[in-house]
Amino acid sequence: MRSSLFLALALAVGGGAALVDAANAQTAREVRRQAEASMTLSGVIDIGREGQVEGFQLDHREKVDASVAGFVDKAVQGWRFEPTLIDGKAVPARTSVRLRLIADNMEAGSMQVRVADARFGKLSDSKGPSTDDVTGARMRAPVYPPQAASIRGQGTVLLLVRVGRDGKVADVIAEQTNLTVVGPERTMNQLRDVLAKASVRNARDWTFNPPTTGEDKDRDFWTVRVPVNYFFDKQSERYGRWAAYIPGPRQRAPWKTGEESLVAGTDLLPEGGVYMVGRAQEGPRLLTPLG
Repeated sequence: MRSSLFLALALAVGGGAALVDAANAQTAREVRRQAEASMTLSGVIDIGREGQVEGFQLDHREKVDASVAGFVDKAVQGWRFEPTLIDGKAVPARTSVRLRLIADNMEAGSMQVRVADARFGKLSDSKGPSTDDVTGARMRAPVYPPQAASIRGQGTVLLLVRVGRDGKVADVIAEQTNLTVVGPERTMNQLRDVLAKASVRNARDWTFNPPTTGEDKDRDFWTVRVPVNYFFDKQSERYGRWAAYIPGPRQRAPWKTGEESLVAGTDLLPEGGVYMVGRAQEGPRLLTPLG
């Protein structure tokens, strides 16, 4: 895994070559100090009556390095869930899962891989989005800003959106902008600003479907996170690959979101999703700490 992580970082540096000149290029040590690497995978877990993992199927295993797949298998097999009860009786269950791996300690050259986040699907056969959640109604993707595209500037903007009861956007901020290119600090800050402003400007025209059921349906407003990606390759092409990136600063929303503090591990939510803030995750409850 170590070699593939270094390759991911090298690709990130190489991808930012258009931003770097000989006089202002950051050193490899400076880049490693800022950079992180992540990988998002998915699969299906079979849970026994006592909450033990009885089976795990990793999606598209052929696209994942064998050492990474083995690490994930071992981690998931050691998990334990709260038993699933139907009419007071424990029953077997099956759930989908999305895993986010993080590589830490990159500067020291002995990177440690851990499961940083796990999101589970519902323990049911219901189809379609839940009416307990805010869902997207009309969410046109933003146009790639010409200033960023001309230098092949790539990254992800994580938006916090305040959704009113009419489904329209009452307010929106760029909570964080992560880049997969490297350059002088001033240039990177300018690129973050360009991507963030394009995302916020576009998001103001979005509309959503407010929840019509559940304990949150009567709120005055809802806050959702929406990741907006600016990449030249497709999501399917990135599956099973380490993605090196330079995290940007985080900012809080000027309104109350239902979170007492900034939540770690939200910078690379699966693209194309709308994620309610301050709402408990549905699906099985994992008892084993991640890490």
